[in-house]
Amino acid sequence: MTVTQDKHITLIGAGLVGSLASIYLGLRGYKVDVYEKLPDIRLEDIPAGRSINLALANRGIRPLQQVGIMDQVEKLLIPMKGRMLHDEAGELQFQAYGQRPEEVIYSVSRAGLVSLLRDEAEATGNVTFHFKHPLVDVDFDKQNFTVEDAMTGKQQTLSYDILLATDGAGSPVRQFMEAAKVGSFSSELLEHNYKELTIPADQAGHFQIEKEALHIWPRGGYMVIALPNLDGSFTVTLFMPTDNGEASFANLNTPEKVETFFQTYFKDAYNLMPNLTDLFFDNPTGVLGTVRSEKWFHGNAMIFGDAAHAIVPFHGQGMNCGFEDCAELNTLLNQFDDNWEKVFPAFNEARRENANAIADMALDNYIEMRDSVRDPKFHLKKSIAFELEKRFPEQFIPRYSMVMFHHIPYAQAQSRGVIQANILQQLAKDIDSLDQVDWQLATQLVEDQLTVIPKDYLQ
Repeated sequence: MTVTQDKHITLIGAGLVGSLASIYLGLRGYKVDVYEKLPDIRLEDIPAGRSINLALANRGIRPLQQVGIMDQVEKLLIPMKGRMLHDEAGELQFQAYGQRPEEVIYSVSRAGLVSLLRDEAEATGNVTFHFKHPLVDVDFDKQNFTVEDAMTGKQQTLSYDILLATDGAGSPVRQFMEAAKVGSFSSELLEHNYKELTIPADQAGHFQIEKEALHIWPRGGYMVIALPNLDGSFTVTLFMPTDNGEASFANLNTPEKVETFFQTYFKDAYNLMPNLTDLFFDNPTGVLGTVRSEKWFHGNAMIFGDAAHAIVPFHGQGMNCGFEDCAELNTLLNQFDDNWEKVFPAFNEARRENANAIADMALDNYIEMRDSVRDPKFHLKKSIAFELEKRFPEQFIPRYSMVMFHHIPYAQAQSRGVIQANILQQLAKDIDSLDQVDWQLATQLVEDQLTVIPKDYLQ
């Protein structure tokens, strides 16, 4: 039986989170109008160069299953079983993400996934997209908003019942909330930027490096990563300080400097990128930052996804966290019988602490990816952590696995991760191999300090 809701939903932002949210809402029987400033990528090419490839993990998969589209999404995915580390001499070291066959993450094209989500939203019969319609203003007191038709330049002011904004890290709706003094918001830019590059497929269309891995060239203060695409290419991203020293975007200002830098520090990657300098200077330099919001709603308007809690990409959780937002919103709509007055504060309370936690962990993971992975002690601790997980599967799960392969709330994963890091520090002290670990002490530390994780979270 089709349910028709009495409220109309206005959604600002048709990216990944907005498109998935519109599917949930359309399936609930809401009429949804989605306004997006960019063109529809299904119809027009959008300039490349700003897309860090997406990593889909369990938290993002569950919402896609809930709306019944995971079978279609699977066709877009390439499994990544772990990190392939490249040192300066080109030597490789593979580091598995987990220790079970199902503990993998998936590389997925942003364009392919958002196109599928939009198709499925329209297929509900309740969702209408309005592309090239940037938001101009929101009046929270009058419950109206103004958009502009970018094709004609004409502006239109419309009223809303419920306004939901998933309009990205630079969210205009969040900025209007800030101006209305709704609550405290912060935006912190990382002192590192990024540049998108490409390793193309070979002449036969094959992958030139290991397909089922996330490749990392860690160099301490900077790094390169590469994620596989279905066409045999890799999307490559250079992360580096903005303007501090030789290894900075400010310094790499000529083709000769770029060529020399990559030949010196990323030689095996350099050999696979014939159009390196063209891409380096053609593609924009992207900024990285963290957005935190205290209060996500005001009246009948609410922000979520990156609009409320943008994070740096180093834990591969931006999209997954946003998708989890959509699932939580749907759960609360069920719980409160679509009473939005109750849903807004409950959603804010359920998600804010978790959003702040994954923001912190994503920043931590940047240091791990570009630097810690080069330390033998790091690898010893990872081996100990895997062994503890085997011995105490309901108490000790490595923090990375808690975040990527389970549904343990981010805030709990963060707090348990601190305890576990201290345990690993004690067990790894003054030893250099797994067979030297004091397992009696390990048992005592785990039993004394870590509670049993609820089974609902271990999926």
